[in-house]
This record gives sequence, structure tokens and C-alpha cells, in this order.
Amino acid sequence: MGDFTGFFLIQIALIAVVLVLHTYIGLHVIRRTLIFSDLVLDQLAAFGAMVGIALGVRYGSSGSYWLSLVAVLIGSGLLAAADPRDKRIPREAAIGILYALALVASLLLGDKLSGGGDYVTKTLAGAMLWVSWPLVIVTAAVYIALAVFHYVFRARFIALADPNSGLRRRRLWDFLFFTTQGIITVLIVPIAGVLLAYAFLMIPAAIAAMFTRGWFRAVALGWSVGIVACALGLGASYRWNLPYGPSLVLAMGLFFLVAVLIRSLRPASRTPAEGAAS
Repeated sequence: MGDFTGFFLIQIALIAVVLVLHTYIGLHVIRRTLIFSDLVLDQLAAFGAMVGIALGVRYGSSGSYWLSLVAVLIGSGLLAAADPRDKRIPREAAIGILYALALVASLLLGDKLSGGGDYVTKTLAGAMLWVSWPLVIVTAAVYIALAVFHYVFRARFIALADPNSGLRRRRLWDFLFFTTQGIITVLIVPIAGVLLAYAFLMIPAAIAAMFTRGWFRAVALGWSVGIVACALGLGASYRWNLPYGPSLVLAMGLFFLVAVLIRSLRPASRTPAEGAAS
């Protein structure tokens, strides 16, 4: 029990740190309908790490993180530019194409690497057993810095959701938004993997978005639901010897389904405009 308690505490500490910013960024992604943007950056971070492996850089080392960062910065620029002038082509379609290209590039590179299939699996599933207290502290410090950045420039980032807001240098702020999203991706993908990193970003935010329009309340709700779901997923993983990442994704997914059911049974007491004003 002692070993499990230590494992549980360090995992929950990391998840608690991660969920705050992921929920906030996820709300932006949902409200701007950029649903696949995080998958693009997650997959590019994984591709950068695999490029490092091809160059002899150990997976999870500082060199691997830097290569992932370069890949997501390139991806951030592409995502900021992927806004077709022809409105008959939704932006999400362009983002989906970028994701497909990033995934195919990873698969092709993995095919040429010795043991490439294992590396592809590792980038999808992650390696949460790597988590240590120094990693939690470093992650917390970076996340706090990014949270402060988003708070200082919150008006500009929120204005991105309104095409008629008159925001100047929109593509620059788009790039900065995707860059911050990419930085948290670089930190979490080697640990959690692409699938769990995407779940951290989208599921708590999606649950919160169903019940409130206020930013602070949504972050608080998404974080609370996410931490409870992850704690249950951790316990289930240990109790029944289940894979770690899929257990957490499934637990959060079940909470999402319950939220959908509750929301469908809840009477619509306020209009969207009234909800947004509160």
C-alpha cells in the first residue's frame, strides 16, 4: 500500500497541475471549434521525439523535448495560417488535413526505425511511470508562467473567438495561442502520450462547457470533474491491473457520458445570452 500511496500522490499532483491549464485551453479550443488542433500539436510533438530517436537522441531526454518543441512551433505557424480565405472550406478541415499529415509522417518514420512500432505505441500511450517530483515542479512552474501570460492577454485571446472583434494582428495572436498550446503538449505527450494528452485537454473542458459560460467557473468545474475521474481511473488501473493511460481516458469519458445525460435531462432555464452574461 505504501508504494501505491506514493505512486498515487505523485500522479495526482501532476494531473492536478496539468488539468488547470488544459481545461482553460480546451475551453478556447471548443468555443473556437478548433477541435483537432491539439491532436495536430500532440502528433507533431511525438514526431519530433521520433526524429530525435532517428538521430540517436534518447526518448524523454532534454534533446528529445527540444526537438518536439521545434516541431510544435512549426505546427503552430501552420495552424495559424490554416484559415482558408474560401469560407466554403471550414478551418477544421484544414486542421484535420494537417493532423493526417503529422500522423502519416510519424508512421512512415516509425516504419524506418528499428523497433519503430514500439516507439509509435509509446508516443500514443505515454510513460506515466516516469513521473517524479522534480518533473511535477518543473511542469508546475512552466504552467504557471503560461497561465499568467494568458491572464495578462486574456482579452486578445478571447477576441480570437469573434471574427468581428476587430482584433489587430489576429494571426500573430493565433500563433501565440497555438504556441502556448504546443508548449504544454511538449511537456505532457512524452509522459501521457497523444491520446491521454488530448483527453486532458478536451474532456474536462467539454463537460464544463455544457453547464456554464463563465471562464472561471468552467475551469473550476472542469478541473474538479477531471481530478475525480482521474483518481478513479488510477484506482481502477491499480486494482484490476489495467493499462494506465486508457484507464484514465475511459474514466473521463464515462464522466462525459454522464454529463451528456444530465444535460439532456436538465430543463433549459436560461437563454445562451443570459448564460453568457452570468
